[in-house]
Amino acid sequence: MLQVGLVLAGLAALLHLYIFVLESLAWTSPRARKTFGTSREEAAATRELAFNQGFYNLFLAIATVAGIVFVQQAHTVVGATLIFTGTGSMVLAGLVLLLSSPDKRRAALTQLTPALLAVVVLAIALLMLRTSYPGGLT
Repeated sequence: MLQVGLVLAGLAALLHLYIFVLESLAWTSPRARKTFGTSREEAAATRELAFNQGFYNLFLAIATVAGIVFVQQAHTVVGATLIFTGTGSMVLAGLVLLLSSPDKRRAALTQLTPALLAVVVLAIALLMLRTSYPGGLT
C-alpha cells in the first residue's frame, strides 16, 4: 500500500512538473495558451505572473519527489512529511482554483485528484505501518 501511495505522489509531482514547464517556460506557446485558454495578448500580459506561479508548482514537485526518496531510504517520517507538504499543498491549491473559478473545474480536479489520492493512500499505509511497528517509524 505504501508503494501505491508513493506512485500516486510521483504522478502528482510529474503533473506539477509539466505545469511548471507550461507556465514558466512555454507560457506564450500555442500549447500552453490552448491548455490555459488564454489569447496571445493575455499570455503576453500575464507572462511574469505565470513564470512565478510555475515555480511554485516546481517546488511542490521537488518536495514531493524528495519525500519519495527519503521514504525509499527508510527515513519514513521525514519523507512522509515532505510528501504530505507537497501533495497537501497541491490539493489545497486545486481547491482554491475550484472555489474561486468554478469554470476551471476540470483543471482544478486534474490538479488535485492525483495528489488527494496520494494523501489518502499514504495516510492509510502509514497508519497500517504504525500498527505493525508499535515502537514508531523512523
